[in-house]
Amino acid sequence: MNQFSGTSSSKVKQKALELGFHKVGIAAVDGVDDDTEAQRLQAWIALGYHADMEWMTSPKRQDIRLVMPEVRSLICVALNYYTPHQRPEGKEYAKISRYAWGRDYHKVMHKKLKALSSWLQELDEGIQARYYADTGPVQDKLWAQQAGIGWIAKNGNVIVREYGSWVFLGEVLTNLELTPDTPHTQHCGTCTRCIQACPTNAITSPFVVDANRCIAYHTIENRHEKLPETVTPHLQGWVAGCDICQDVCPWNQRFAHATDVAEFQPYSGNLAPKLIELAQISDSEWDKQFPASALRRIKPEMLRRNARANLDAFQQAQE
Repeated sequence: MNQFSGTSSSKVKQKALELGFHKVGIAAVDGVDDDTEAQRLQAWIALGYHADMEWMTSPKRQDIRLVMPEVRSLICVALNYYTPHQRPEGKEYAKISRYAWGRDYHKVMHKKLKALSSWLQELDEGIQARYYADTGPVQDKLWAQQAGIGWIAKNGNVIVREYGSWVFLGEVLTNLELTPDTPHTQHCGTCTRCIQACPTNAITSPFVVDANRCIAYHTIENRHEKLPETVTPHLQGWVAGCDICQDVCPWNQRFAHATDVAEFQPYSGNLAPKLIELAQISDSEWDKQFPASALRRIKPEMLRRNARANLDAFQQAQE
């Protein structure tokens, strides 16, 4: 029984939708088999598939109670970020992942999540709430599926029926006992388009992604001076993330539609930057070109490295 009278799941969901979230669902902490999920994550880490992302090994990812001991429920949300713009053809252009075309999604999500958390806490002085959006040791995708928002696809992304996988995920952890939604079922079927399309074979088997082979990992997270030779011939122009597995997904091709979030409209320089220009971009130019952008995670020396690796790969292919 709810320990805080007057706070229902339907009331919480209504507020989340009023704040602009496109999907919202509730997951009960007790509804997840912690041991099974922890073993799955540990097996993935044991294979070294997390590459240099050491934060993935945090024990908190394996037990949500270590993040917030009092947590009873998670309010999971999704925000559609798709815009219908297309990248220009031509090998002279650099490719940037759709998620980073507009304003930094952390800023957009956090503003809405903070508002939802504050609203919850104002309902009763005993209510606790803590929010995350790809910013803490929380398995966003696992909880989104548990909350009925979507399912984890073979490429590791969460697919939402109404929007495809072009969504940002977030959650509010709370000590409220809310009525949970039914976990989402799997709807990839026998489709293997994402697996077949990946030029580096990063999806080693359905639902298993090896970051060591992933273009998105190497262009965003890899801090080394050079990218591995096993990856550079397959970059295909990508300098910030990679959307190949999402672009070929039938769910995205059929159901993606434009977001109503104005902040996600592309900044002018993000749709068709030239590789040669990014290969020579100065630190100050980088600072001006990517304000309030998720691309700021990719430091100027990394962006130059990524662009040069593409130019070298194209040149070697012609020789």
